[in-house]
Amino acid sequence: MNIVMIGSGYVGLVSGVCFADFGHQVTCVDKDESKIVALKAGRIPIYEPGLQELVAKNVRDGRLSFTTDLAGPVGEADAVFIAVGTPSRRGDGHADLSYVYAAAREIARAVKGFTVVVDKSTVPVGTGDEVERIIREESPKADVCVCSNPEFLREGAAISDFKRPDRIVVGTTDERARAVMNEIYRPLFLNTSPMIFTDRRTAELIKYAANAFLAMKITFINEVADLCEKLGADVQQVARGIGADNRIGAKFLHAGPGYGGSCFPKDTLALVKTAQDHDSPMRLIETTVAVNDQRKRAMARKIVRAAGGDIHGKTVAVLGLTFKPNTDDMREAPSLSIIQGLVDAGARVRAYDPEGTEQARPLLEGVTFCRNPYEAAEGACAVAIVTEWDQFRALDLARLREAMAEAVLVDLRNIYEPEEVTRHGFTYTSIGRGSGMAGV
Repeated sequence: MNIVMIGSGYVGLVSGVCFADFGHQVTCVDKDESKIVALKAGRIPIYEPGLQELVAKNVRDGRLSFTTDLAGPVGEADAVFIAVGTPSRRGDGHADLSYVYAAAREIARAVKGFTVVVDKSTVPVGTGDEVERIIREESPKADVCVCSNPEFLREGAAISDFKRPDRIVVGTTDERARAVMNEIYRPLFLNTSPMIFTDRRTAELIKYAANAFLAMKITFINEVADLCEKLGADVQQVARGIGADNRIGAKFLHAGPGYGGSCFPKDTLALVKTAQDHDSPMRLIETTVAVNDQRKRAMARKIVRAAGGDIHGKTVAVLGLTFKPNTDDMREAPSLSIIQGLVDAGARVRAYDPEGTEQARPLLEGVTFCRNPYEAAEGACAVAIVTEWDQFRALDLARLREAMAEAVLVDLRNIYEPEEVTRHGFTYTSIGRGSGMAGV
């Protein structure tokens, strides 16, 4: 199949290169000329394990190309995927669909022959209807079918998620479009990945409902963690006990400083706004959004308490800046609110992240960025682990303690056992593991 991917950001680039790796001919289009120049030169604008190698392979094999020209490739395409950003709109929290609609107008002017236009971007229910209306208005004779095909990619594991998905959701009732989408995803039939065909609006809602439920699950276990600290219980054992119930499942039951990233914050907010607009408020998700926002700042207060209650003029080391490991994405990262809270309390912050420093630098003025965890810990009254990068799971605790002014370790991801840390002379604070535990 001849595929055009409009938008060469996270979703567009990962989806495009994986389609190319399936054997399709893929052209990734982006208006950002500097991004296209970089991609043509083999420089990947995002960090995702395995992505650079996969892009290089498919470019070399002639299945993947990059351009700023939309019209030419779209005119030859069997399917055109819209994979542009849908950030929260400033002022009201609704999804900003201006990039989606602008792409639809350009597609309308460029299509030739039957073409399937696919909303890959995460969009509110009814967006596909508007995309179709725009195309009909711009080009009444265009032979197109608009369908929804939401993505379910986890940053840090996006390639494996794309190639071994839990499910593939396609929203269309048009048989011609169904045939094209079946052919595009045919290589995944070998992995028996289920294709779920629905109407377009249902597919759009599946994406929002999935993200909202996962965000709610994270927020639930975080509130359980707070209760564990009051009761002297262990949230990790609670999570294990309830996660063993296959009606609940163990995933997304890891207590921490709150969710962030490019999807959950904006998608939960967009779903809340959509529900309010249709007089069907989703109170659980409204509360999830509010609790998660408050939690990030509360983690700064937790660090201050662990360091004795007064950090004015003192140094705090923060390990991990990105919202999760194996990505350089700083969007809505808990570290942003946590560091701001520490700065507001008068601290000097030294930080280290394996991949996110360049993205974090313009967002965190006044922070000293370091080359490794031990440099960050120099002279610190406390070290806080905010993102669970693998290299933080095996820190040389003796070396870390030697670099610090005071031996306080705040583990916001529960990656250490309290006994191990306290044995090295640290005062140790973690999440939801009870006030009765050693050093907590």
